[in-house]
Amino acid sequence: MRIRAARPDELHLLQGIEDATGEPFREIGMLEIADDAPPSLEALEEHRRSGRAWVAVDDNDSPIAYLISEPVDDTEHIAQVSVHPDAAHQRIGRALIDHLAALARRSGVAALSLTTFTEVPWNAPYYERLGFRVVEEKDLTAGLRKVRAHEAELGLDRWPRTVMRLDLQPVPSEHPVPMH
Repeated sequence: MRIRAARPDELHLLQGIEDATGEPFREIGMLEIADDAPPSLEALEEHRRSGRAWVAVDDNDSPIAYLISEPVDDTEHIAQVSVHPDAAHQRIGRALIDHLAALARRSGVAALSLTTFTEVPWNAPYYERLGFRVVEEKDLTAGLRKVRAHEAELGLDRWPRTVMRLDLQPVPSEHPVPMH
């Protein structure tokens, strides 16, 4: 497994990964999440063009997982990280997050952030094991409040959700390197 930038010709494969990752939500009764449409090709292309779409690929250079992010206030916000169920439990999601953290650190970004379900074992509890901490409502930045408001409009607040943050140790450097 290696990580590289997503290519335009494989964005539809990322949608397939996203569809497949919905199935475990079906098993825990979160049918709306299981049936939710993946990010549009246009949205994926926007992340790709901005240098914020990465894939983990197998030995045949085929995507088995992906991560997309966007800048939100002082963080690089993980908009989505998904690992195909056939490749689960191989630390691929962690590798993608570590890859993003290294890029963010080198570019001078203070932290990673994400939003997630609190009661889904492969969501908030997983991210806590990776070092993310819950951000209390009173400590949310304006940008993260906007992310949460958008999620509420989409109906994601039907299940308990939270914002999490992983503070990054800066890399000593005189010149930050751009994210992409």
